[in-house]
Amino acid sequence: MTAVRTEEELSRLAERAGRELEEASALEVLTWAAETFGPRFCVTSSMEDAVVSHLASRAMPGVDVVFLDTGYHFEETIGTRDAVDAVMDVNVITLTPRRSVAEQDAEHGPRLHERNPDLCCALRKVEPLERGLSGYDAWATGLRRDESPTRANTPVVGWDPRRRKVKVAPIARWTQADVDAYVSEHGVLTNPLLMDGYASVGCAPCTRRVLEGEDARAGRWAGRTKTECGLHL
Repeated sequence: MTAVRTEEELSRLAERAGRELEEASALEVLTWAAETFGPRFCVTSSMEDAVVSHLASRAMPGVDVVFLDTGYHFEETIGTRDAVDAVMDVNVITLTPRRSVAEQDAEHGPRLHERNPDLCCALRKVEPLERGLSGYDAWATGLRRDESPTRANTPVVGWDPRRRKVKVAPIARWTQADVDAYVSEHGVLTNPLLMDGYASVGCAPCTRRVLEGEDARAGRWAGRTKTECGLHL
């Protein structure tokens, strides 16, 4: 049975683990998380690829994989989610916003993602995730330090003060080459859009293909100063 810990205990645990596991392998980090938190640990996935989900399934078969269905996803992303759920030893849990796209349009006007992308992300990503993580003490993400300047200091294990949970980034030290090698070695599912010019996959209206020489996340909210949806700030 997993021990019940206070927020102060969880915060101290995260700080200590961040130091001790900095040089650990991704699988070792996830094994620690599985042993420490048990069923109160989950993985979140955008279904850009299933690398962290696959790693977590090795450390904790049947692990919960939380996916945010914003209502704006590419068909390929939904298809990747369904394939991961069908073939991997994980339990995919789909979260949805409180309002459908039509209901949001009625309340805020159509194409909110163009007029106020921060509010759209808050309604369709941030709020559903915070609600969906309520039953967990720790969550894992696929953040990598090499993805963008805003992620350069991502700890392998850290404290998420906004959600008051331990945040695990097992592949924080990986490069894109590391990801590609793991995918190739283990035959891990990836979103088909990654083979069609997309280097980072988000909601369809706010994601484009990247051009040669561009940063991997240049296709997200292109033409705006926005670089993050708010889940990891």
